[in-house]
Amino acid sequence: MVTLRTERLTLRPARADDLDAIHALLSNPRAMAYWSTPPHTHRDQSREWLAGMIATAPDEGVDFVIAHHGRVIGKAGFYRFPEIGYILDPALWGQGLAGEALRAVLGHVFTAHGLERAVADVDPRNAASLRLLERLGFRETGRAAKTWLVGREWCDSVYLALDRKDWPQRTA
Repeated sequence: MVTLRTERLTLRPARADDLDAIHALLSNPRAMAYWSTPPHTHRDQSREWLAGMIATAPDEGVDFVIAHHGRVIGKAGFYRFPEIGYILDPALWGQGLAGEALRAVLGHVFTAHGLERAVADVDPRNAASLRLLERLGFRETGRAAKTWLVGREWCDSVYLALDRKDWPQRTA
């Protein structure tokens, strides 16, 4: 798997020694507020999650850890094509880092992997994520109620998509 570099970020394959940083992120209630699982309470949960990320076959997905100044601050990519997913340390929200990472990942999968369409499933309460995806060119394709049982709470979904043919227009 390749390493992607942006002005401020390095997006690289995950490694087993990323566990501490990944567990800090996945156990953070603020970071996990709109994730598909509750915050991790045990390192073994994060270890298993990280092992799954590392084991993803290139024809199934491409997922990166995001490093900023040498420190792992999140993840962005496709655990399984065509669904994009990302999470970022809340201490760094609002600085444009998620958008910077997603632009790099989308450019990579549309060119190197030939992906025709990227899709996203977002909790409708996650207004910041919906705005980010809209800025990147994603368009809403539907909504559904009670799609995810997270802990003891049913959450809804907003479905979005971005076609490869529309991507060059977004980066021009």
